[in-house]
Amino acid sequence: MNSPGPLNPHLGPLSQQEVQSFASLAARLAANVNAVVLGKPQVVRLALTALFAQGHVLLEDVPGVGKTTLARAVAASVRGQWRRIQFTPDLLPADVSGVTIYNQANRAFEFHPGPVFANIVIADEINRASPKTQSALLEVMEERTVTVDGTPHPVPRPFLVVATQNPVEMDGTYRLPEAQLDRFLVKLSVGYPDEQAEIEVLRGATVRSPESLPAVTDTETVGELVRMAQRVHIADPLYAYAVRLAAATRTHPQVRVGVSPRGVIALTRAACAYALMEGRGWIQPEDLKTLAEPVFAHRILLAPDAQVRGVSAGQVLAEAVASVPVPLPSGQLAPAGA
Repeated sequence: MNSPGPLNPHLGPLSQQEVQSFASLAARLAANVNAVVLGKPQVVRLALTALFAQGHVLLEDVPGVGKTTLARAVAASVRGQWRRIQFTPDLLPADVSGVTIYNQANRAFEFHPGPVFANIVIADEINRASPKTQSALLEVMEERTVTVDGTPHPVPRPFLVVATQNPVEMDGTYRLPEAQLDRFLVKLSVGYPDEQAEIEVLRGATVRSPESLPAVTDTETVGELVRMAQRVHIADPLYAYAVRLAAATRTHPQVRVGVSPRGVIALTRAACAYALMEGRGWIQPEDLKTLAEPVFAHRILLAPDAQVRGVSAGQVLAEAVASVPVPLPSGQLAPAGA
């Protein structure tokens, strides 16, 4: 392949020691979270990928499978401050972002930050709040800043929003608009545990409260890991491969709206963090193929006939990915579907 370049060209390449240090710490973080979230190592890995890639996570699943536990365990593992917002139809935007209040003692207006000012924000059942309240998260998820009365207020770093929504009991819910879905780096489903993991839950042998988890690192170190992920090398053919994966969704006959350029940026950012967790200072095609569904699935709109026939976004993505030739180290392309 052509000589690779970092995602952020202003930063130098990673040394092997830095790569190993990142992978070792990420493995310890994953093991710590897995002590509470049993039997879901890939979900935990993808959640940490979002953290290191400065993205956000949307968890869609039935109640009681550990969505909130996952977010709280990540917060405890990085010694981060976390807040939980229970989204309800009567929740107001100020209840999320904060409000300016007049202080009679000093005769001045003071900003009282809302629960969004934390390292890990759990937006529980986000689709139960009104669209106006949901939109209160749009700016802070993208800019890491909340603007109240014309004054910007930065949130703590690192900053991760873990939103949950229930795919059943849709009465009284508001569908998340595409503009907001696009702000989430990945959409995950925890799913039911396998038999052995559920037996362990019943026995209580390894289950602990997230608050009792020992901290593996701190938020300052996580910030350093985020900056390291920006220095991962990407070969030019892999940039083209990521673009072609998105283009395949735009031209697929069963897709009405394909992946946007922001989605392609999200895929490469996630791939950089994912590769470092695997102990590599460069990404490879398998990283992009692995992350295509969690990063792309919630960013496409299926055609009406596909929805009627029950076709899933995952099925469409599998076909789209299989149709794109994979770049080889020699600079040539492997046959589609290889």
